[in-house]
Amino acid sequence: MAGLLYRLGRFAARRHWSVIIAWIVLMAIAGVTFSLFSGTISSSITIPGTKTSQVQDELADKFPSANGGNGTLVFQTTDGKAFSDSQKDGVQSFLTDLEDLPGVKGTTDGFATQQRLDDQRQKIVDGRKEISDGRQKLEDGQQELDAQKTQLESGQQQIKDAQAQLDAKKAQAQAQAQAAGAAAAASAAAQAQAQAGQQQLAQAQAQIDAQQQQLTAGEQKIADAQKTIDANTKKLAENEKDLEQGSDLLDLSKDIRFVSSNDSAAIGTVQFTKSTFEVPQTTKQEISDRADAAKISGVDVFVSNDIAQGVPSILGPGEIIGVIIAALVLFLMLRTVIGAAIPLLSAVLGVGVATLASLSFSDLVEFISVTPVLGVMLGLAVGIDYSLFILNRHRTQLKQGMGVHESIGLANGTSGNAVVFAGTTVIVALLALNITGIPFLGLMGTVGAVAVLFAILIATSFTPALLSLLGLRVLRKKERQQIGHTGSVPVPNKPMSTWRAVITLVAGIAVLGTIALPATQMRLGLPSGSSEAVESSQYKAYKTLEKEFGAGQNGPLLVVATLPKAVGKDDVTGTEVTIGQALSKNDDVDAVLPIGASKDRSIIAFQVKPNGGPDSVSTETLVKDLRAQNVSTDDGTVELGVAGNASANIDVSEKLANVLPLYLAVVVGLSLIILIIVFRSFLVPITATAGFILSVLASFGGLTAIYQFGWLGSVFGVHDPAPILSFLPIIEIGILFGLAMDYQLFLVSGMREAYAHGASAKVAVQRGLHAGRAVVTAAAIIMISVFAGFIFSDSSTIKPIGFGLAFGVLLDAFVVRMLLIPAVMHLLGKSAWWIPKWLDRILPDVDVEGAKLERMQPATQHASSTAAGEGDAHHGSHAAPAEPDAPTHDSGHSPAHRA
Repeated sequence: MAGLLYRLGRFAARRHWSVIIAWIVLMAIAGVTFSLFSGTISSSITIPGTKTSQVQDELADKFPSANGGNGTLVFQTTDGKAFSDSQKDGVQSFLTDLEDLPGVKGTTDGFATQQRLDDQRQKIVDGRKEISDGRQKLEDGQQELDAQKTQLESGQQQIKDAQAQLDAKKAQAQAQAQAAGAAAAASAAAQAQAQAGQQQLAQAQAQIDAQQQQLTAGEQKIADAQKTIDANTKKLAENEKDLEQGSDLLDLSKDIRFVSSNDSAAIGTVQFTKSTFEVPQTTKQEISDRADAAKISGVDVFVSNDIAQGVPSILGPGEIIGVIIAALVLFLMLRTVIGAAIPLLSAVLGVGVATLASLSFSDLVEFISVTPVLGVMLGLAVGIDYSLFILNRHRTQLKQGMGVHESIGLANGTSGNAVVFAGTTVIVALLALNITGIPFLGLMGTVGAVAVLFAILIATSFTPALLSLLGLRVLRKKERQQIGHTGSVPVPNKPMSTWRAVITLVAGIAVLGTIALPATQMRLGLPSGSSEAVESSQYKAYKTLEKEFGAGQNGPLLVVATLPKAVGKDDVTGTEVTIGQALSKNDDVDAVLPIGASKDRSIIAFQVKPNGGPDSVSTETLVKDLRAQNVSTDDGTVELGVAGNASANIDVSEKLANVLPLYLAVVVGLSLIILIIVFRSFLVPITATAGFILSVLASFGGLTAIYQFGWLGSVFGVHDPAPILSFLPIIEIGILFGLAMDYQLFLVSGMREAYAHGASAKVAVQRGLHAGRAVVTAAAIIMISVFAGFIFSDSSTIKPIGFGLAFGVLLDAFVVRMLLIPAVMHLLGKSAWWIPKWLDRILPDVDVEGAKLERMQPATQHASSTAAGEGDAHHGSHAAPAEPDAPTHDSGHSPAHRA
């Protein structure tokens, strides 16, 4: 590789205009492909296969009317007074106009929704009065009927008594008739009298029969009236049951409002055809733009975070300041404006090509908003550093008297070789993000790897071309006058004291351990509206909802109850009450609002308002409790599923937390293997990896303290502490791993070289540190400056990424690599370089910094090249050396960069 890079450097030096123009053309091509094929970038973070997405799929299949995400808009009067009628009309018109946007299923204004709820509550009150009045009427009717029954029974008794008297008279008359008939001498007068008595009895019987018929008809009327009363009583009971069930449902949702109690704020809802995460960014942006441009007199319109979480700008003021600081560091190190401009120009070109090329595929693959920003962040940082390494080596060789073209080739073959190796470790670590199985995370790693790849290609081709174009002007005038007379560079001959090494090691570990302590309480989550800038629409919407409607209104949950079997139409309300009351028994539930049942009545959906906000511990606990809750009905156990934006964020964070150990294990294992091959040692890789873990944990501690606990919040713009960005730990592990291995290589390879060339193990530590610390210091400061510039981004997603990487590089470079590793290497002494002979024989010989190539350059060549270099900055090149034979394993690896 060193020989190939040497020849590439010489070619770029000879054909510098061709190489420069080729990169400019490539940039133009990337720009054209971007303009032709780029798509929209999403601000939403989703993972397929989560519990939330499973619920959404079920709703799409069985309950399409409840499927689809909701976006919230908040309307608030500017004077804090109640909405006027004209203002209400303006809000309603604004929401109605949004229905023409693609992907919008419909809109609902809070006034109409609140009015429906209030009307339903009033209906309950009116219904209870009607039932009470109806019950009183039925009771009065029953009393009257009972009185009639009593009268009827009395009349019936009178008829029975009259009948009994009549029957007695009939018996008496019959006896008299028999007696008269027996008397032969009975007179005609007696017989006439008997017949008259019989006639009177017949008339009396007819009268009694008529009265009995009247009583029987009265009894039938009373029986019919009783049936009517019984039917009305039953109906009244059924109505009362339905009314009380409706009352129970309204009681469950009594703490859900859509217009604030003082009538100064209202909630508008936009329902989408798809989940909120799948809604096109163009639709969300159009809603935000219309909200910003809304002209409703005396009313502010705020868009919540589920709609307005836009795409952050790639380069803002903070990022530009970071680049300016990097430029100042370059100038202070090189003392020449032209020299400082080379790494910056190279990095910007690499970032431009990589970003445009990557985004050209955004129409085919879904890009989340942070993906290109991460690529820019990485591309700038490593692009500047990689070009600086080659430039620094080239300047040192020029000052020693080497010709321009030869120096460019050798710098490219030595420092460029180290750049390729260091960049490859970063690329491998980033590409390893694909093993997590999380699409957006794998894409972020791939785009970051592309940015690093272009940084390598630019550093090893475009940078040499620029160096050739500028010739000796990369040196200051004074340096050009002293070419070939720089003198020897003093090297340390004394090791550090053992006590100093022990104190440094103990103190360093104590400091990093203390900084890492907050990480034990780190929680993962995704940004909510409270994390956005105070002046942003999202933040104002979040705070208005929190103040006027309760924190839970910022993250309502969609709870879907899958019934053991479909219920009848008449049983839907009762089932809603049963399940709703079971849901409300959870401590962290403020209110439960039934949404409805599916067409086949096998699914019932509810909106649950949590007690806490979307990123609170209580809401996370509630989601888990709801999913684990057992709700029983007459038909069996109900299966509960939870969806919604808050639930989706919790699922994403949980999935990322679960894959974090796997990724860390892969990166640590990869670190050990790479370092064993490079340094041919067991203990050096172990100490390097342990240092990497220490710096990562300390970085997590700093992140937790500032962004989750709110320490130094005013300094870093943290006004509302929240959980740590869920994918940040994985991203930071991957990036910091690659950068940590860079610094380990640049410092420890110098120790390896000094030890292989005869210095004692402890003196070699000092020599390697002395040789590499200047360039590592400059490189680390540049990286920290670039990353730190993103801390003050407008995006709540970018801020913690910038801080985590800047703080991680600070700790790893200046505490771990420059303090702890030298102390450990000193204490280990010769044992640091021990490796079994059998393993030493089979390991490949990795000449990371091209030491073999450098040894092939004759010492006389450097001196003889001086004249040519001074006479013509763009000529005087030398033939490329032949590829050297493989050296023995103790020939020394990776000589350190000359600072």
